[in-house]
Amino acid sequence: MFFVTPAYAEEAPAGTAETGADTHAAPAAGDVHTETGVPAEHHGGGVFPPFDSSTYASQLLWLAITFVVFFVLMQKVIAPRIGNILEQRHSRISQDLDEASRLKAEADADVAAYEAELAAARAKSNSIGTAARDAAKLKAEADRKAVEASLAEKLKAAEGRIADIKAKAFADVGAIAEETATAVVEQLIGTSAKADVAAAVADIKKGA
Repeated sequence: MFFVTPAYAEEAPAGTAETGADTHAAPAAGDVHTETGVPAEHHGGGVFPPFDSSTYASQLLWLAITFVVFFVLMQKVIAPRIGNILEQRHSRISQDLDEASRLKAEADADVAAYEAELAAARAKSNSIGTAARDAAKLKAEADRKAVEASLAEKLKAAEGRIADIKAKAFADVGAIAEETATAVVEQLIGTSAKADVAAAVADIKKGA
């Protein structure tokens, strides 16, 4: 872009020519502006430079140059940088999504492994419980049979002792009965009938 500095004609105040106090004299009619090459008298009306029709060509030229420079800068510098930034962000987002998918897959695998281990532990606990119940039943059955056998032996021994006591008691009762009957017979008849009494007691035992 360019900037045009207007050269406004200044009128010398009255009396300047006479006194020589003003050192800046008004430019001559044929003077040319040193920056734009436009005659200074054309700017005497105070026209804003962008609206000056005499500078349209240079303004269009600088506008075209500025547009081309901006387009090249946009295409060669700004657009690649923006594309690189977008590509980096897209790559980072893709990596984050891949990482999230991987972590989700690992979490799913961990959950599946945990559920499998839990099911195996439950099955093992059930089998252990079943085995323990079966072992307890077998032990209880063995203990019951052992107790029954012990009781049977004790009962048999008791029955044997009872039979011995009963036989001994019967033997003692027979002797006592024989002595008592003999004594009674002797008191009644005055003679001893021990043999007869013994035979009678023996017959009674046999009948029992």
